[in-house]
Order: sequence, then C-alpha cells, then structure tokens
Amino acid sequence: MTEEKKRADNDSPWKEVLETYFPQAMQFFFPEIAALIDWNHPHLFLDKEFQAISYNAATGRLYADKLVSVRLIKGNVLWLLIHIEIQAESEDIFAKRMFLYNIRIFEYYDKPCTSIAVLCDSNHDWRPNNYTLESPGTKHNFEFSTVKLLDYKNKWAELEQSENPFATVVMAHLKTQETIKKAQERKNWKFSLIRRLYQVNCPERDIRNLYRFIDWVMLLPSELEREFWQELKQFEQERKMSYITTGERIGYERGREEGKRLILRQQQKRVGELSQETRVTVQSLSANQLGELGEALLDFTGIDDLVHWLEANRAE
Repeated sequence: MTEEKKRADNDSPWKEVLETYFPQAMQFFFPEIAALIDWNHPHLFLDKEFQAISYNAATGRLYADKLVSVRLIKGNVLWLLIHIEIQAESEDIFAKRMFLYNIRIFEYYDKPCTSIAVLCDSNHDWRPNNYTLESPGTKHNFEFSTVKLLDYKNKWAELEQSENPFATVVMAHLKTQETIKKAQERKNWKFSLIRRLYQVNCPERDIRNLYRFIDWVMLLPSELEREFWQELKQFEQERKMSYITTGERIGYERGREEGKRLILRQQQKRVGELSQETRVTVQSLSANQLGELGEALLDFTGIDDLVHWLEANRAE
C-alpha cells in the first residue's frame, strides 16, 4: 500500500471532524433527523458502549463509526449509530453489518437505535439502504438512511455557498477522489479550498480544524507540499492573518504520531507482540529518540534488546 493510500484511507480525520462538528454533520447530511434533536441539550459519544457491540474481526476496511446519545425536542433520548464508510469501494455485506449492529445495540442495552450511513465510495450504483432476513413464517426488514458523497458533485455551487463546515469536508473528499494521480491539480484544489475558508470569513478555530482535515486527506508529493506551504504562508501574510502558521507544528505532531505507529509495527514484526507497558514507553519518546530507535531496531534479535534499549533511553 502506498503512503498516499494509507493516509487517504485513514479514518482518523473523519472521526476527528465528526466529533468536532457533530451537530453540523447531522444538519448537513440528515436535516430531517437533525430537526428532531434538541441541540441545546449536550450530546454524548458512547465510545464504551460502541466497543461492546463492535466486531473485532480484521476486514482490512476502515470506518468512522460513532454511537451518539441525543435528546429529542419531545424530551426522550435517542441513540444514533453513525457509520462513515471511508474506503472508496462497495461492500456486499454492508447492509447486513448495519443490521447486526442495530440488533446488537437492542440486545445489549434494550434500546432502539437510529442507524445512518455516509458512503464515501466511488461507485455511483452502490446505494444500500435495507437488509431483509426471511424464513418460512418470519421476516425481518431493516431499513436505514444513507447519503452518498458522489451526489454532491452536482451541487458544487451549493457547497461553495454553504457555511456548514461539512460542505468543506465534502469538497475536500470529492477533489481528493478526482485528483488521484493528478498531483498538480490536487495542489491547486488544496490551496483553493483553504483559501476559500478565509474568503468566506470562517472563524479562526474553524479554519484551523478544517485545515487539519484538508491537509490530511489531500496528500501531496513532498516537492509540491513545499510549494503549497510557501504559497499558503504568502497568502496569510498578504491577508495579515497568520491562522495556520501552526501548520508546521501540526505537521510535526502528526508526523511524530505516524512515526510512533510505524516504529511500533516494526518492533512487533522484529521482536514479537509488545506489552502495553512497552507501547506506553515508546509513545513517550521524543522525535529524536524515535529516529534512534528506528535505526537500533535493525540490530535487535529479541524482546530483551528492545527492553534494554528503552531502559537506557527512557524519555525524561
């Protein structure tokens, strides 16, 4: 898998932007459901509850799933299971999986759940919205709501006029899909989408948050990334708005986290399964120490070598 594929398919930016702008996501994608929710009452992400019903099988696919508790205007509590299908391909068992998650929530917690999905794939014809399970004398017919990001291609002017943060999220996703193997065109769109945030007078916080999403999904080759960054800094200087000067820090922190994950994978392949304590120790290393550990791994023959190295180079 190429580095572009790994980053473009990563579910982290979707989960982050969904948590940051959950009310706006519902209002953008599912306005009829959003209209029933009392947004003056805080919503709650039920991560622990979702872990209890989620599948552990490794499918190779990436999703941004969130179970959220909201209060309706009528006063009762509603659980929402929001599924974002990150990978750009259809899946035959998708509807069945949505059905089983819904049933599991009812089985574990005796609560009905509204299941909704955002489909990010590139297949125009793949639009799952129901699952039927039938045997003689018995029939289950499960229906759920979906939105298809490809449908917004024909609504580009509306996206540009929208003040909802998820309009930018959708535009970034669509242009990422359209510019595969078109690096220069992607760079131009990346700059255009970020410039638009300033032009429509987005609050500084929203510019920073949406920049993180755009920067993560719209990966560029290193040379074009440098050109993009220089153009962005010049643009900010001209507008006297240095909102993304922290982009260098964001990139550094993101690179450091990616480095940690890579080192952990390398360690596991080299010396076997790592204990939670060892993982925590690696997470505490500085960027320089991570680089040194990456080189030292080449000489490791077992877990003892790793343990001794960490004891000698433990972060302060």
